[in-house]
Amino acid sequence: MAIQPIRLFGDPVLRTPADPVTDFDKELRKLVKDLTDTMMDAPGAGLAAPQIGVGLRVFTYYIDDELGHLINPDLDLSADLDEEGEEGCLSFPGLSFPTPRAIRAVAKGFNMYGDPVTIEGSDLMARCLQHETDHLNGVLFIDRMDVKQRKLAMKAIREAEWSGMSAPVVKVSPHATQGRAI
Repeated sequence: MAIQPIRLFGDPVLRTPADPVTDFDKELRKLVKDLTDTMMDAPGAGLAAPQIGVGLRVFTYYIDDELGHLINPDLDLSADLDEEGEEGCLSFPGLSFPTPRAIRAVAKGFNMYGDPVTIEGSDLMARCLQHETDHLNGVLFIDRMDVKQRKLAMKAIREAEWSGMSAPVVKVSPHATQGRAI
């Protein structure tokens, strides 16, 4: 088990788009294991490689007792209306905010061996697929909020105990994602 430090809001790696994975090798499988171990220890519902300082397009998830990962995701959102729901993030420990997301999503990518994978989800799985893919694009969930909600979120972030700290390992269970931040 290799638990890694989770990068917190303010770390530039969280705003940097990740590079596509080109080598499906032993190092990639170790990265997937490290992401999984770190996510489960936190505990989280999802974790993207940039959150542990690795600029590759990889994320793991644990939703409704389904543990998995996706590499080089291509996200297709439903035409359904956005749904606002509570969302948190391991890079914003202890905080959650109403965030609009599509209620259905399909993500296509690869597993750690390079085999094609398609993940379809609604509700929490759809939210997780969008949240983690955003991380790979350098986008944070606070970027999805309306102006008023984002101002409230930024105030809470500035007042948070961890604000301005470097990357400690965080343990949180902040909100309605079955006790797991995404």
